Amino acid sequence: MTENAPDRARTRFPGISSRAYEHPADRSALVALRSLSGFDVVLRKLSGLVNERALRLMFLGGTVRVGENQFRNIHDMVRDAAYILDLQEIPDLYVKQDPTPNAMAIGSDHPFIVLNTGLIDLLDEEELRFVIGHEVGHILSGHAVYQTMMQILLQLGSRLAWLPLGNIGIAAIIIGLREWFRKAELSSDRAGLLAGQDLDAAKRTMMKLAGGTRLGEMSSEAFLEQAREYDAAGDVRDGLLKFLNLLPQSHPYAVIRFAEIDRWAREGEYERIMAGDYPRRADDDGASVSEEVRNAAKSYRESWERTADPFVGRVRDMADAAAGAAGGLFDRFTRRDPGPTDRSN
Repeated sequence: MTENAPDRARTRFPGISSRAYEHPADRSALVALRSLSGFDVVLRKLSGLVNERALRLMFLGGTVRVGENQFRNIHDMVRDAAYILDLQEIPDLYVKQDPTPNAMAIGSDHPFIVLNTGLIDLLDEEELRFVIGHEVGHILSGHAVYQTMMQILLQLGSRLAWLPLGNIGIAAIIIGLREWFRKAELSSDRAGLLAGQDLDAAKRTMMKLAGGTRLGEMSSEAFLEQAREYDAAGDVRDGLLKFLNLLPQSHPYAVIRFAEIDRWAREGEYERIMAGDYPRRADDDGASVSEEVRNAAKSYRESWERTADPFVGRVRDMADAAAGAAGGLFDRFTRRDPGPTDRSN
């Protein structure tokens, strides 16, 4: 682990757990996965189906690996983000010639980051720092590993699509996984803010992803109002159309991400972490599955109560009942087996 401090005074978070910034729906899924006995062994076996060495060689041969002598400023940003979030191993980062503004964290044993030139050309230094912190957050949360595993499971599951109702079953799995991926993106946006500690830069990033570089033609207040208008929709039909539009997306829309990071910063959790009040990695083994499931259900209820979407209003009662049933199921399970799955109860 590097002992070099960031290029300017930023707060560091020694021993921070990814639970500090993870969206409740993302966190409950990860806590449940991590608590399963033998899960790590299965995970490594499944991850082994993808040749990480071949992937790394592909990027080593076809892209530019950042370092002291190549993209030095980006190398410093990765180092700083790892230092601030107390990531034990500084990940490699490769710059790929691709005009699409995108970045990703991939791999299992030694995850690494790939950054497209389209994103470098689009963003200024502080915005880019936010994006790199976002990707380091994916690595700290284990998203790179879990997403790799989930993709493998999807590929294996697609072979069963010929079975009766198989396509419906696979589609349901894909919908569920994409919902988790979108929540994981919201988690990593928070990690990006913690790494860069510049809320305006985080917001500018979302605006540029939606409308390009001409920030002089945009307004953060108007963009937030646009997010509110998107949330409110027009009627139940519009709400259903939004839902259907979002299903194939791997990321939430930029206006949603803008509104979410603005709300997270305004409601005090960001300030508490900045002040040193955050869960530590050393306590991760004691995280409660049932508590995190209840937190996820609470988060969804709160988001439903905030939204003005009439479609959500129509399904709220049914979803609340389902969430309550899920919480009760976990409660019964943990009462029967109060072992390592839920050590805090």
